Amino acid sequence: MALIDPGKKAPAFSLKDQDGKVHKLADYAGQPVVIYFYPKDDTPGCTKESCEFRDNLPRFKKSKAAIFGMSILDEKSKKKFADKFDLNFPLLADADHAVAEKYGVWQEKSLYGRKFMGIVRTTYFIGADGKVAKRWDNVKVDGHAEEVLAAVQALS
Repeated sequence: MALIDPGKKAPAFSLKDQDGKVHKLADYAGQPVVIYFYPKDDTPGCTKESCEFRDNLPRFKKSKAAIFGMSILDEKSKKKFADKFDLNFPLLADADHAVAEKYGVWQEKSLYGRKFMGIVRTTYFIGADGKVAKRWDNVKVDGHAEEVLAAVQALS
């Protein structure tokens, strides 16, 4: 599936976090939501990105925005990752990559000439109306959380 363009309705989902709690996008209706899709738990880039969101969480909360990290590994992996880096927001386990597919971030990747399917680092900001307000493609980790925060503050 293709990436979801700004102005389009965000696809629904229902996934468990690192503590086994189920999160549905519908539960956050009327509230801004940030979903950052990352390739894998506890890898250098994904750790840095997650820690930047963790460090900016109080500022996101002032804008009443919910933050979710999402990747394909299971809840056990998410729990280990969250505990190791004190990640105090939901990390959603999309183990069958169904949600990643709906959001268009499950794509063919290439590493050292080998092709495989995986998550392309992408962030979605979903407005209180349930529509995609902004999307960041091929995210560069450094300073990304600050960039997302600025957009949330400007558009909320």
